[in-house]
Amino acid sequence: MFVSVVLLVLMLCAHGGRGEDDVKKQSRGHVSVVIVGGTGDLARKYLWQGFFQLYLNHVSMGNTFSFYAGGQSPPDKATPIFFDIVKAVSCTKDVPEQRCAVLKEQFLRLAQYRQLKTPEDYQDLSKHIERQAQEEGLTEAGRLFYLSVPAFAYADVANKIHTGCRPAAGGAWLRVVLEKPFGHDLRSAQVLAAQLGNSLQEEEMYRIDHYLGKQVVSKILPFRVENRKFLDPIWNKQHIERIEIVMKETLDVKGRIPFYDQYGVIRDVIQNHLTEVLTLLMMKLPANLSDSEEILQNKLHVFSSLLPLGKNQAVMGQYQAYQAEVQQELNKTKDHVSLTPTFAAVLAHTEAAQYEGVPVLLLAGKMLDQRVGYARVLFKNDVFCVQDQHNLHCKPKQIIFYFGHGNLQYPAVLVTKNLFKPSVMEGKWKEVTEQADILVVGLPASHYYILTPKVQQEAYAELISHIFTGHKNTFISTENLLASWGFWTPLLQSLAGSFPRIYPGGADNGDLLDVCLKGKEIGFTSEAVIISPDHIGGASAASFQTMQGKFRNGTMVSAWAEELVECLAADIQEAAEAAVLQGGVFHLALSGGATPIALFQRLALHHFSFPWRNTHIWMVDERCVPLSDSESNFFNLQRHLLQHVHVPYLNIHPMLVQVGQRLCVEDDHAVQMYQEEITNHVNASSFHFVLLGVGHDGHTASLFPGGDATDSQEGLVVLSESPVKPHRRMSLTLGAINRAQKVAVLVLGKSKHELITQLSRSKDRPDKWPVTGVRPSEGSLVWYIDYDALLG
Repeated sequence: MFVSVVLLVLMLCAHGGRGEDDVKKQSRGHVSVVIVGGTGDLARKYLWQGFFQLYLNHVSMGNTFSFYAGGQSPPDKATPIFFDIVKAVSCTKDVPEQRCAVLKEQFLRLAQYRQLKTPEDYQDLSKHIERQAQEEGLTEAGRLFYLSVPAFAYADVANKIHTGCRPAAGGAWLRVVLEKPFGHDLRSAQVLAAQLGNSLQEEEMYRIDHYLGKQVVSKILPFRVENRKFLDPIWNKQHIERIEIVMKETLDVKGRIPFYDQYGVIRDVIQNHLTEVLTLLMMKLPANLSDSEEILQNKLHVFSSLLPLGKNQAVMGQYQAYQAEVQQELNKTKDHVSLTPTFAAVLAHTEAAQYEGVPVLLLAGKMLDQRVGYARVLFKNDVFCVQDQHNLHCKPKQIIFYFGHGNLQYPAVLVTKNLFKPSVMEGKWKEVTEQADILVVGLPASHYYILTPKVQQEAYAELISHIFTGHKNTFISTENLLASWGFWTPLLQSLAGSFPRIYPGGADNGDLLDVCLKGKEIGFTSEAVIISPDHIGGASAASFQTMQGKFRNGTMVSAWAEELVECLAADIQEAAEAAVLQGGVFHLALSGGATPIALFQRLALHHFSFPWRNTHIWMVDERCVPLSDSESNFFNLQRHLLQHVHVPYLNIHPMLVQVGQRLCVEDDHAVQMYQEEITNHVNASSFHFVLLGVGHDGHTASLFPGGDATDSQEGLVVLSESPVKPHRRMSLTLGAINRAQKVAVLVLGKSKHELITQLSRSKDRPDKWPVTGVRPSEGSLVWYIDYDALLG
């Protein structure tokens, strides 16, 4: 009966000895809290304190609780560690010391460690919760699971909860909390969302962004509503000069390198924390601040109106000691170079009429001069003081949502006195009347009206309270998440492979990271930065650069395979965008084989802004097998690319190797039909882009040495003979290939080094080396050769 006894004791403490009948009348049901990863760093620093605060706030309201720390370790090993963590929780200042001691003791009695490793462990936990409720005569209100585990484990844990630990009681809720990161780009976020969707309903998932639990962030919308009579006339492009959202940190990332080196500053804090603040500042005000659906739709409208980001809308930096930290923590050699940014400034714009032309600067970084976070709305000031430069009306007009730290050590909303005096929000805030002699974002504190919470609340405690009450406004929905990644992924893709500017860290940074805005572009104010060879790995740094030159009768691009494929994918997208801009359509002919698979995957997973809906996909060659056969070139194209992108069905043109039940029979006139299809769709039968590979024997497409097909320059399509099975093939002719506007030959792997050496010395002999017959008559030829193939 220990749960009931605990409840009774606490109720008597809280209500001065009211009887057991009163207690039963107030009971709102039993809640089981499970922190999976309950002995980890996050749980130790924030979660158990947050749940203790929840316990303090709600136990006197008639709820009963059980708390479980779940982990992989066996109980005998983990239990002592767990109780050391729980013993460290503390009460807020308003709780008397004696009562705090009683509450802590009861909290400890309600907490236990359980091993949660297998599906059976979750089933056993569910039985335990049900048995406890039955023995104590309690009604189960719900189960709250907090997944303080790596993101790769989310789907597995969610499935175990779904299959083994859902509450059986009718009306009892299930809430599962997920920590970021929620993927690393749009595709991975979509995959994770789909996996979680197999186990959990949308209303059961609470994706937590602790920035939304910060008191100032959570008050942005209420502040805008309560002061709308002042803000409505000026919250627009006629009056706002710019918006800045800043998160500066003085610490490095030691100890977090395995995570951080994969994500970098944009994924770590800008895509989530700062972007959420952006939506709160720019979204249309909801009619009801408690309507989570309306708030979500208004946020989504912000995302849909943001203009796409490219390389010219961002600058990146990396503090100088980062390379050594990577080499040490990831056990890399001194030649290893990481391009992960630890600083970034991004310039965003929207096409929404209210803010059109207003620059929005998002800036974050490690090893900067101070720790501070704020959002600043700077207004235009048309007052010019001729003599009294200290006149308040000459100073900047701005509203600062100050998240904390920096010169002002408490969270606050600040409004310059040359704007308006804001109302004090919700009775939980107060005006600061005694102001220290400090500067806050460029102005003395005395120049502001300052509002701050009466009681400061830690972000996790705030959010845990919202989870308990089912308040979803401060959590990230699936739609919100995918919209955010859809906005950021093209920029991340365009920055991949770019060198960040090196900065020393702290005060020594000087003006190295200062940025200037030029229209819709951003750049560093100082252009020249000297990087020592030791920092970038000396001569090995060249291995991260793309080398260009000449090969045979065309341009050559060479790099390591991954960078080379990235470069080719970017070139294809550039050609596609140019063709669509000029004529509204892009015709792309692709080869089969193993070589282009990495390219297909790159296009599918990273090029989300590719104009697929305006693209026609053609085949360069095909094997005479059914298209559903794994030997089919089209089958592999479908598997690695087409099923992942949105190309209209009628824009996909597989070769007609099968007519009825027959394969590549000349009497079926499949060659003529495919040729007519090209003629009818492709202007002058000139593809915009043709991708080729080259075999060890010099064949390209399905044009093999010594074959009659290599002589065909007139027709567009031909049946050919291969020396390996399946022997029969269909292929574009050299004539069709040479009509293209751009032809790319992709060569990967050390096994192709001998071939490349021979081709570099050979004359044009299409009968011996069919690839030497590739000579576009009007277009260009580019060889994409990786270092393994080029240098052996």
